[in-house]
Amino acid sequence: MHFQRLEDLRVDHDKTQIEIAEYLNMGRNVYWRYEKGKREIPTWAVLKLADYYKVSTDYLLGRTDQRTPYPPARRR
Repeated sequence: MHFQRLEDLRVDHDKTQIEIAEYLNMGRNVYWRYEKGKREIPTWAVLKLADYYKVSTDYLLGRTDQRTPYPPARRR
């Protein structure tokens, strides 16, 4: 799976692959593989990137075009 939105969001925020890789505490080559779909991105990285870019995980993964994160779930 190619995660075009990973690259699009990074470019929109004027960040380099090195900067995002450092934020995720990994090498640039590992992050590059996530952007190009050569390696499956782990859940923890998706969550961290969604928080960083202030988008929903569904948007990040291409499941919706709605950028806004969902409101926190209410506990009953």
